[in-house]
Amino acid sequence: MQKVGDKGGAPIRVVPIRVVIDAMGGDYGPAETVKGALQGLQSHNIEVILVGDQQQVETELSRYDVGNSKVSVVPSVGKIGDDEHPLEGLRHKPKSSIMVATKLLKSGKADLLVSMGSTGASMASAVLVLGLMDGLERPCIGGPFLGLAPRTVLLDMGTNIDCRPQLMLSFATLGSVFAHKFLDIENPRIGLLSVGSEAAKGNRQVQETYSLLQESQLNFIGNVEGMDFFTGRADVIVCDGFVGNILMKFTEGFGTALSRFVEKRLASSLSPEDLAGVTSDLWQMTNMPRTMGGPLFGVNGAVMLGHGSCLAAGVAGAINTGVRCVQLGLVDSLREGLSQQHSETSIRVK
Repeated sequence: MQKVGDKGGAPIRVVPIRVVIDAMGGDYGPAETVKGALQGLQSHNIEVILVGDQQQVETELSRYDVGNSKVSVVPSVGKIGDDEHPLEGLRHKPKSSIMVATKLLKSGKADLLVSMGSTGASMASAVLVLGLMDGLERPCIGGPFLGLAPRTVLLDMGTNIDCRPQLMLSFATLGSVFAHKFLDIENPRIGLLSVGSEAAKGNRQVQETYSLLQESQLNFIGNVEGMDFFTGRADVIVCDGFVGNILMKFTEGFGTALSRFVEKRLASSLSPEDLAGVTSDLWQMTNMPRTMGGPLFGVNGAVMLGHGSCLAAGVAGAINTGVRCVQLGLVDSLREGLSQQHSETSIRVK
């Protein structure tokens, strides 16, 4: 990977970032994934590798004036749907679009993988092909999830339903590194999501995690509550994937319902253009993952996951986020942060 100089702590690349995209992934692949990939191509110095059914992908490409754009197609066979068990799907479809794309990343033929497909299949293929960072039991997904709180990071958003306290500590470390590198927060404040701010509040999992965080070198500020996503009290809020996914899905549904409510109430007071602007803003304030995607934390490669319902703009947003992560060297920083955390834990245990 060729790099020259340094700007704002991020290496400057003099060669394009190679982005491999699971073109068949998501509810609207390959039509919207191809369209979004071409939008991303216009914004960055990147090369795009579209993985999917060759005939379908090339048919979509033919709808656009690609010209001399740096786009290539790699054929695959089949896709793994949300209704399939991830491991069974990978076993029975070894040439599926997500597996072929992940192997391209592993081989060094790509620098970044972007997928709108099944989160379970994307995660499973990344773990099997790329492997987990040393000392980590499982990967997780996370990042900013509220447009109303764009500098507040949530981990985990749904990958791990049951979490041991040690894994929650790893999530906090990953979130701290991300907030520092991606959001440029000097010493991110870590909060543990609970039912009260007092140290004794919460279930057994939360109480045991509290003790680990308190003993760590992280900037742990204690328990936080649901309203603290909007108070700015913490930069990183940690919870298990069960709670995190409910939070994310609740805000998505709330934003959609609120947009519809406002649209009905203000239809007679605003012009159609102004009304569309207001409802769009409301939706985006509560549906951030659909507009920018988020990293799969803890695997040995840059993997960016987007919402399955993303249209082209969401695909392009995930590419934008992923490109910045690559430019910042996020994967290496996450690996270093975990290594330091595990060393500190080992010293305390001894």
